[in-house]
Amino acid sequence: MRLGVLDIGSNTGHLLVVDAHGGAAPLPASSYKQPLRLAEHLDNDGAVGPAGVDALVEFTAQAVRVAEERGCAETLAFATSAVRESVNAEAVLAAVQERTGVQLEVLSGADEARLTFLAVRRWFGWSAGRLAVFDIGGGSLEIAGGADEAPDAAWSLPLGAARLARTHFGAAPDADALHALRRDLRADIARNAGSLLRGGRPDRAAATSKTFRSLARICGAAPAADGPLVPRALRLDDLRERMDELVRTAPADLAELPGVSPSRAHQIVPGALVAEACMDVFDLPELEICPWALREGVILERLDQMPHLTVG
Repeated sequence: MRLGVLDIGSNTGHLLVVDAHGGAAPLPASSYKQPLRLAEHLDNDGAVGPAGVDALVEFTAQAVRVAEERGCAETLAFATSAVRESVNAEAVLAAVQERTGVQLEVLSGADEARLTFLAVRRWFGWSAGRLAVFDIGGGSLEIAGGADEAPDAAWSLPLGAARLARTHFGAAPDADALHALRRDLRADIARNAGSLLRGGRPDRAAATSKTFRSLARICGAAPAADGPLVPRALRLDDLRERMDELVRTAPADLAELPGVSPSRAHQIVPGALVAEACMDVFDLPELEICPWALREGVILERLDQMPHLTVG
């Protein structure tokens, strides 16, 4: 069957259309996405402003048309931290449903981490052993770990790259401010680190989504054009070698780096600081980059609920 997954993230709205059946990897058929930057549309009270709501409604309506044109039998629609944490979340969801007919499911932070973990587990398989997974989104950081398909520990922190760009990088921070931010990031991440490590150190550590992919590319990983099966990793030593340069570089110039899109260039430095903190806190020399993330986790869970699906 053909499934659509409509992901309303803190940075981007993304419709992924896949051909899927039980026991097989979802095969991407088409993709439609637009930058929404909802995390940066939050006002001082923590509400998504009218411009953000209008952008969300317009994108959702167009995504519905694309899903219909591509022949999707079902579209799974969900929103993550920017909508989840907005003080007017109910009004935002109501506006989307009233104006597009789409009822967005708001995923909890723990569910984001759990579903991302499921996708990474399926990608690497059981040979990965005890697995740790990190995902830096626009509004939040998800961490999960465990030896099975369901993680032993899964949690979310408000440490997304767009959020930190808005709260700490309105102007270039000085050395003292950067030191304080690094200290605070480590303290926040370390607070629940024991829940992941209690079962033992991970045999494999992986990272997903755009921020980690961009950082890995900056540090020398293969380009996306080489395909998803090429091994990629973000190494802590490589990231540290580039960190001072990244901090000193203007966002317009960061956009010229490989793997960095202009709309996310201002998020690269805060994302790099979070990535560095994760590897420091969990004593990880590198993170393998997994091409599957939350959207694939949502698809896989849906397929698991439909065991009757077969080929033909």
